[in-house]
Amino acid sequence: MSTPPNPRRTRGRAPELAEDLRISIARLSRRLRTLRAPGGEGAGPLSLTQFAALAAIERHGSMTPRELADHEKVQPPSMTRVIAFLEEQRLVRRSPHPTDGRQVVLSATEEGTTLLREERRRKEAWLSRRLEELTPEEREVLRRAAPILDKISRA
Repeated sequence: MSTPPNPRRTRGRAPELAEDLRISIARLSRRLRTLRAPGGEGAGPLSLTQFAALAAIERHGSMTPRELADHEKVQPPSMTRVIAFLEEQRLVRRSPHPTDGRQVVLSATEEGTTLLREERRRKEAWLSRRLEELTPEEREVLRRAAPILDKISRA
């Protein structure tokens, strides 16, 4: 069992708060990643990179392969392999670019959207159960902190 951050230490200086948040967020992120396999825990049907690419395509509606590589901060040749796998699994499809005949746009298929929906449902159900274990006051603190954490994540 790990020890929770020392609240007296995190009230003061930003470096101590940064350390506590980094550790807690990393631990929570790692725990959520373990919830990826259908019917249980473990590795899911996609790698983290493949899952992130599919989620980006679904979230943005459609993207060119270059836009996707830039968004995911990977080199285009690496993204080409990811796209090929997602296409092979029928999770994404290529369509002609509406204005540039040299390019294609990627979009999530119904199968891809269903897979993402199930992954999100599984993670949110686990997190919801953990939140129910907290006091109403603790949940309110997290409710107020969520937009702040989102703001930091977008910086």
